[in-house]
Amino acid sequence: MKRFALAIALATGLATSAAADTFGPLVDAETLAAALDSEMPILLDIRNAGYEDGHAEGALFAPYRMFRGPDQNPGALFDIEKLEAELEELGLEQDVPIVILSEGKTDTDFGSAARVYWTLKSTGFEDLSILNGGLSAWKAAGLPVSTATESAFPSELDLTLDTTWLATTADIAAVVAGEANALLVDARPAEFYTGKEAHEAAARPGTLPSAINYAYTAFFKDGSPAMSTAIDADALKTSLGVEDGKPTVSFCNTGHWAASHWFAVSELAGVKDAKLYAGSMVEYSQSGNEMANTPAVN
Repeated sequence: MKRFALAIALATGLATSAAADTFGPLVDAETLAAALDSEMPILLDIRNAGYEDGHAEGALFAPYRMFRGPDQNPGALFDIEKLEAELEELGLEQDVPIVILSEGKTDTDFGSAARVYWTLKSTGFEDLSILNGGLSAWKAAGLPVSTATESAFPSELDLTLDTTWLATTADIAAVVAGEANALLVDARPAEFYTGKEAHEAAARPGTLPSAINYAYTAFFKDGSPAMSTAIDADALKTSLGVEDGKPTVSFCNTGHWAASHWFAVSELAGVKDAKLYAGSMVEYSQSGNEMANTPAVN
């Protein structure tokens, strides 16, 4: 599948908009391969490095850094005008199927794909999928790899932010103050939740008051880079303590691991009103608001 073929079809008006959820939120390499020619999805290689050394044939280079904040607050919400310009340059269309490819070497890699998925969904893209296992799964399936730099005709977008799946620091502060109600889920490994470890950009170790700990790793069997598809939605809701009418907010250090958690809860388990705290603990720890499990306080 050549990316330029899609660009030509769009330019000549021969392509038709695909129905939403062409592949569903999560697609395996074999299913994707079987539908490349018929569905002509846009493939996004989101690795920050290595694209020129080999990528899925037809994939556009959309590095993860495009979707991230500065070093002092990596999970900060994106600049929508800047993102719009970058996605227009890539030729993205909001109603054309997009499949996101991470490196696929560790379970942490999935978080980058999930954060990109969340960002695109929050800006109006309708037909999104993550290739489970990323580029590693693509190669393992024997699919073609290229070193050519792919390009497309620029598109015209008018992005707006849909906050349906977003929790802000102000939202979290309101929950901590008892002015709002939400289930806060710390998606980090336990040592971060207990305050024994902290992200280098965090002002303080610890977690959010009232938060429970449910690490994102629970969705990956034995550290596999591919997310488990055997998620029992009812069991997960019970385990988390999900309640109707009460938002479920996933957070971590910088909204990366939590993006995997949000993806599993929202997109695979179908939990309504599931949100991602994009800035997560790095941003919150810098805000001066109350924290829990902070060794200097305990």
